[in-house]
Amino acid sequence: MATLVIPGSSLVLLIGASGAGKSTFARKHFKATEVVSSDRCRALVCDDEDDQSASRDAFELVRLMVRKRLARGRLTVVDATNVQASARRDLHKIAALHGSPVVAIVFDLPENVSVAHNLKRGTRVVPLAIIRRQIRNLKASLAKLEKEGFAQVCVLETQSAVNMLRIQRIR
Repeated sequence: MATLVIPGSSLVLLIGASGAGKSTFARKHFKATEVVSSDRCRALVCDDEDDQSASRDAFELVRLMVRKRLARGRLTVVDATNVQASARRDLHKIAALHGSPVVAIVFDLPENVSVAHNLKRGTRVVPLAIIRRQIRNLKASLAKLEKEGFAQVCVLETQSAVNMLRIQRIR
């Protein structure tokens, strides 16, 4: 069993395609109050977490919540795809302003795993073309993550690795 040690005032970015298991992982390893979910923020601004037209407002809310939590020295986990450097850049800047380390937990799972999880969502199924684009963006980002200023990068390549990862917090 692998252990990822995370300082208590960190910003943790969950990175992976839709259906990769980020939200399930977040629920298992972090308090609900620690997780800032882009889907949840989308629902907060328009009552529908699938309404992509609300994404700009939702991510504005994500960044606000991250700023407020990090200002208080609280562990903050961003549950969004985060597969593009541009999506991560503002979050890195916010963390730097608060002196918070940024940790990446990358869900680099085979496409069939994300697709299978996605199909179990029922009414919230993401089109296959979008998942494939997210996976391509993730693959393009992998080699560059270390250069983005992450304090730690944990890449999970199998469902077994996801299931066996243990999170340890330090102060």
